[in-house]
Amino acid sequence: MEPNEKVTVEVLVNAPLEKAWKVWTEPEFITKWNFASDDWKCPTAENDLQTGGRFSYLMKASDDSVGFDFSGEYTRVEQLKVIEYRIDDGRMVNIVFTEESDKTRVTETFEAENMHPVVLQRNGWQAILNNFKKLAEEAAK
Repeated sequence: MEPNEKVTVEVLVNAPLEKAWKVWTEPEFITKWNFASDDWKCPTAENDLQTGGRFSYLMKASDDSVGFDFSGEYTRVEQLKVIEYRIDDGRMVNIVFTEESDKTRVTETFEAENMHPVVLQRNGWQAILNNFKKLAEEAAK
């Protein structure tokens, strides 16, 4: 089996690092941004943010017709800097938070899965990241 292609998406958030980190990691915020389009939702999120800790996000269509758990284990957590995790299907994800003046750059690299075209996966992950950016900027006001 060949290795999965790595895909990177990123945003520059007009919010301080501490606020961006909080919106990314706390379940009360995760449920408000963790979906790619308005016809999806994230009704529940559990997050034990530490190396060896687990996360689980319920992803559902807005009409409740379909849903799935997005879950995995943290392999590395450096407060306000880096989050790495292994999705339960074995793929790895790396997220880097970089402070740039009063803004925060969030760079997320994930291993693509083999069921859907990479461009669709990139677009979906970018859309979720864009939702995160919007919420983090609203929370920072």
